[in-house]
Amino acid sequence: MSSTLSFYEQNANQLMEQYQSVAFERVHQSWQSFWPLTGDKVLDVGAGSGRDAKWMAEQGCEVIAIEPCHSLRELGNQFTGHSVTWLDDALPELTATQNLGMRFDLILVSAVWMHLAPSHRERAFRKLSNLLAPNGKLVVSLRHGEFDDTRKSFPVSVEELERLAKNSALLVREISDSDDQMRRQDVWWQTVVLTLPDDGSGDLNKVRHIIVNDSKSATYKLALLRTILRIADAHSGAVVDRSEGKVAIPLGLVALYWIRQFKRLIDKENLQQSSDVSKGLGFVKPDGWGKLAHLSADDLAIGALFIDDEAKALDKAIRDTISTLKSGPVKFTYHGDISNPYFHIHRKTPKKSDSCLIDSQFLQSYGVLTLDESLWDCFRLYHAWIEPLVVNQWIMEMQRFSRNQERNITLQTYHDSLVWLDKVHDTKDVRSRVDELRVADIDVRSVWSGSSLAKGYHVDHCLPFAHWPNNDRWNLVPTTAKENLDKKDRLPAKKRLSDSKHRIVSWWQTAWDSPNEQTRFFSEASLSLPNIPPQCRDFEEVFDAMGLQIRGVKSRLLVNEW
Repeated sequence: MSSTLSFYEQNANQLMEQYQSVAFERVHQSWQSFWPLTGDKVLDVGAGSGRDAKWMAEQGCEVIAIEPCHSLRELGNQFTGHSVTWLDDALPELTATQNLGMRFDLILVSAVWMHLAPSHRERAFRKLSNLLAPNGKLVVSLRHGEFDDTRKSFPVSVEELERLAKNSALLVREISDSDDQMRRQDVWWQTVVLTLPDDGSGDLNKVRHIIVNDSKSATYKLALLRTILRIADAHSGAVVDRSEGKVAIPLGLVALYWIRQFKRLIDKENLQQSSDVSKGLGFVKPDGWGKLAHLSADDLAIGALFIDDEAKALDKAIRDTISTLKSGPVKFTYHGDISNPYFHIHRKTPKKSDSCLIDSQFLQSYGVLTLDESLWDCFRLYHAWIEPLVVNQWIMEMQRFSRNQERNITLQTYHDSLVWLDKVHDTKDVRSRVDELRVADIDVRSVWSGSSLAKGYHVDHCLPFAHWPNNDRWNLVPTTAKENLDKKDRLPAKKRLSDSKHRIVSWWQTAWDSPNEQTRFFSEASLSLPNIPPQCRDFEEVFDAMGLQIRGVKSRLLVNEW
């Protein structure tokens, strides 16, 4: 722990009292014309006591507060209550914040920048810039003056921020000077307000070119795009590494999702996927794909266990798929010329085994696929708009292939074959579990109200399937029919979720009590939810991450609350 962080940990109560002695309006008066408005999404970096975060939440803003000091974070959380979402995160990484998949109308970096070493500032500024929404504001306060305690600080200047802003295409809107509100004679402040005018369309244009204009003799490029789109949207926890402007995701997960989306197209409908019928599909081999023909797409799920011949067949199918990806769509999806591909494969050879559990470790054992961080963020933010374009273009490509034309395949068949998840599939498993518990005289109650389910029940997707198709165990909860129908396709509001915490956690603990079920539960959660390590076995940690996922989906898709 650094001496600075140690100081904040040891003096949290005293600092809390000090920060609270001065109102937000006095401290931040110099940039009053840029204060956030009702409905704005705000990120408070180094939120400390929560004074600023609470004030902005009271103005009707949705506030995420990040604070690396555990003691201050706990005090701040108590002070703000449910009005603010707190995260353990810090500059320059901001990993936990990036995993939310949110963009912010205002980012406040108050009394923080002087603690950041100059060697870390360029990276930190780039991370902050990437978190801004179009026309979003970044507000940075600069402290001039030394500390007389163990805290460490580095020189700061407006000129440095202006240089960093230029490199990140941000505009400096205002620079203001102010005296220290604590009346320290040797300390004074400057506040710099910067804005992001760019609409972020650069990466969208790249994606549109691949979807519509890029040459395609098969559906492979579209399949790769959709695979990565689905991972970006559904598996924030899948990111293996995020550094130097790149994101790395498990290569095994890419291959698994490739196989899943082709399952209905090939095994069920036998739809032609290439203009060259005689060439066949490189990833469809008899000793891999062929031995998995009896399984559905939804059987190849996170947390599923395969043994003996099925395990060997799955391994072979994944390796065949990776070979196809590397020699086909990864190689030929590029910007400008073939020497500048959008995606890169870094392959590993996993150890042979008679069994395999589809979890993070298994999926990473095949290596990673990397892409630009900005493109990954584009996939996460605009997934709901991009995926329909990919699906429609995929259908158009299939419609022009000769064998498909001869069969007079209906448009609905094409769409049905590209359905990502079967909504009913895993819901049946949860229903079976509820029924087993009731037979055993275990009182199963609605997670939303605690009402008895003796007369019947529904299984509710906590995050609505219509907006975010996910059948993981953590996302399926028992409720009354009336509550489920009232909720419809809305997200649970923050207070409702908080009030239901003990019932949701209790349901998970009761329903998924066996070692095998818990392995699947936590495997699904660690890949689907933000900031959960693969080794997590804490139901409450999953609940907290589910709350963050709800905030992210609400931000990206503008879903109403219940």
